[in-house]
Amino acid sequence: MAAVENRAPEAESPEKQQQQRTPKEVFEPPPLLRAVMTYISYIVLYAVSLVGDTLRKLGLKTSGHVEVTKKEDWFKMNRGFETFFARNMYRRVRDCWNRPIASTPGAYTELVDRVSDDYNWTFRHTGGSTNCLNLGSYNYLGFAENTGPCADAAHQSTLDYGAGTCSPARELGTLDVHKKLEALVARFVGKPAALVFGMGFATNSMNIPALMGKGDLLISDQLNHASLVTGAKLSGATVRVFKHNNMKSLENVLRRAVTEGQPRRLRAWRKILIVVEGVYSMEGSVCKLAEIVRLKKKYKAYVYLDEAHSIGAMGPTGRGVSEYWGVDPADIDIMMGTFTKSFGAAGGYIAANQDVINYLRGASHSTTYAASVPAPVAQQIITSMTIIMGDDGTKEGEKRVAQLLDNSRYFRQRLTEMNFIVYGNEDSPVVPILLYEPGKVTSFSRELLKKKIAVVVVGFPATSIVEARARICLSASHTRDMLDYALKEINEVGDLLLLKK
Repeated sequence: MAAVENRAPEAESPEKQQQQRTPKEVFEPPPLLRAVMTYISYIVLYAVSLVGDTLRKLGLKTSGHVEVTKKEDWFKMNRGFETFFARNMYRRVRDCWNRPIASTPGAYTELVDRVSDDYNWTFRHTGGSTNCLNLGSYNYLGFAENTGPCADAAHQSTLDYGAGTCSPARELGTLDVHKKLEALVARFVGKPAALVFGMGFATNSMNIPALMGKGDLLISDQLNHASLVTGAKLSGATVRVFKHNNMKSLENVLRRAVTEGQPRRLRAWRKILIVVEGVYSMEGSVCKLAEIVRLKKKYKAYVYLDEAHSIGAMGPTGRGVSEYWGVDPADIDIMMGTFTKSFGAAGGYIAANQDVINYLRGASHSTTYAASVPAPVAQQIITSMTIIMGDDGTKEGEKRVAQLLDNSRYFRQRLTEMNFIVYGNEDSPVVPILLYEPGKVTSFSRELLKKKIAVVVVGFPATSIVEARARICLSASHTRDMLDYALKEINEVGDLLLLKK
């Protein structure tokens, strides 16, 4: 009998391990009691607001009501439910939002101190500021810095090119630094070509109308970002929605689209585009990209992937959800992303084949009418992307990507152990903590501010009525001590406000 050779199992590459692993994703439905109490809270608030508005109209109440009411040349802005909501509900808690900062949005940030003398209609700065642990900014890899190689390169670029281009890309707004950035982005995401824009929101809202039109079908995840929704509306294409991250729902929409064709005309759709996000910024969930690509191929559709929150933050080397799931970028027709998160800058990009990019250079309103990316911003992106790729000769980028993943898993696990209801994927740097009732949303924000922790809280209408939440955004710049301090204080506030299961 031949001798059996004892061999150690071959070590699998990080990419293969990532592709084979099935991450945990949690979406716990709101407990019935919490849902009931949330609805009751809004009903009471609505009733009190109606009474208050009635008393003000009768002249019996004036406190907290500062509006222009008797000017014939003043546009009537106090009509409709939106203004009723803003006047009577949002105004009461405006201090929890739009907080100005006076520093870089790093691990700590300076929040400008302010007070209101007219029941939150306006705010007055006191002249001071508070240094707070920052759990609200999208500074995933910690590149929003005012020292270091990125800041130095941006400073030198300002001296070389100035602070702005003062022209759209199709006129005199294309610099050599833009060409360098576009080539680097294409190489980073693994596509033949790329095109950069000065604004992330406009990258979606202005380019989707250039790609889609009448006779086309756009299939959108129900929780897609407002920029995607705006682009879909402006395109003139027919829009159909599928349930969030639900592949059965997506396939049902695709099957009906292929078998039924266009309504009334019964013709085949000119093209079908599936629009999804990499990481959903309110849910912390990650799109099921491999399954989406499978359905795309099965039904001869196209995929538009928005990686605003995933590029740089997901995958072993920060290449986004395609790397995270082990999907070939060639199988994704349009890859979109922004530079406002992991790269600590501004703007966005579209990466695709050369024909699509050449078409968008002439057809996109973002290249025709909007000023191009300022050179210092472009240089910030180039330097940070070079570090992530390791082209600077260091392992700093690899270290930051690994640190972000470790922070995300640790923070989410500890919150779960504390019995908070947490949404999303275990590897996502976006960690939503469910708060439910409107009073607890504002109290959570105010209590943590007292403890010098800055968080973002979100409620209706940005979320459903029963799913208000605090959205924690983690960063590679957060140390374990910082996270432990935040967890300790969040635990205390959770006990105080009865937020746990």
